[in-house]
Amino acid sequence: MSAIEFAGVGKRYGDVQALDQLSFAVATGEMFGVIGPDGAGKTTAIRLACGLLRPESGRVTVLGRDPVREHRAVTLSVGYLSQRFSLYGDLTIDENIAFFAEIHGVRRYGPARDRLLAMTQLTNFRGRRADRLSGGMKQKLALACTLVHEPEVLLLDEPTTGVDPVSRREFWKLLSEFLASGLTIVMTTPYLDEAERCARVILLHEGRRLAIERPSVLQATLDGRLVEVIAEAERPPIDVLSAIDGVEDVQAFGDRAHVRVGHGRQAVTVARIREALQARGIGVVSARPVAATLEDVFIGLISRDGAGASGAAPEARL
Repeated sequence: MSAIEFAGVGKRYGDVQALDQLSFAVATGEMFGVIGPDGAGKTTAIRLACGLLRPESGRVTVLGRDPVREHRAVTLSVGYLSQRFSLYGDLTIDENIAFFAEIHGVRRYGPARDRLLAMTQLTNFRGRRADRLSGGMKQKLALACTLVHEPEVLLLDEPTTGVDPVSRREFWKLLSEFLASGLTIVMTTPYLDEAERCARVILLHEGRRLAIERPSVLQATLDGRLVEVIAEAERPPIDVLSAIDGVEDVQAFGDRAHVRVGHGRQAVTVARIREALQARGIGVVSARPVAATLEDVFIGLISRDGAGASGAAPEARL
């Protein structure tokens, strides 16, 4: 049995189609990433899994249960950390965890609280009020409050947004420890470097599934097809690179461009790219094949999805 399953799920907000026939399944004990830009439907998917929203079509199950009709049972088995998780600033760390334990009907929560405080390195601060904690400490406390009732599934909605890099790293270390204990984790994140840590990811765009696979498999679809170009120019020469026959897409990343080239007969060599730039009087600092990131894959899929938006197929495929 899958920990979470979406089968043809649709959800609208007025005229906006938030999710469009979305289907995927999350395996028990898996770290699963839900990835997409703002408005892709990430938060809607998480709230549907929590039973906070009702799907208009299709079916959502969590641990084999309907999260709306069996909301109480699902709540006891699921931990949910929203983008705006509310801690009580006038309560201490200890008191916040106790409050959330009692909400979930956990009476003997002392051992669980002590264990979570130790794992999050908050034991020495347990008497400090929540409104006096740093951003990273607040996020770790929110995670402890979410896990005090020992759920089987943890749902995280952009848990590291606005958190400093050191705290993000510590947060991910915690998630790895919880994952090793058998917890199923589903998270949304705007950071694609974080998404690469997940066992599998689903890429969403305008409520539709673009792809679902292991990050390494998605990245392998661009093996040998990505060239990084740094030119002697104020900004990457996107127009010149895009005009080269066989170039499928060009994206700027700061002072450099990632050029996606065709394959087979449409292959474009690094030498050809250099020649095209030099013919326009543009010097080349560097032009070399590079490994694709998940961001490269995602941008390529979104571009392809947009190009085919008027066609019959609602989903871009690798």
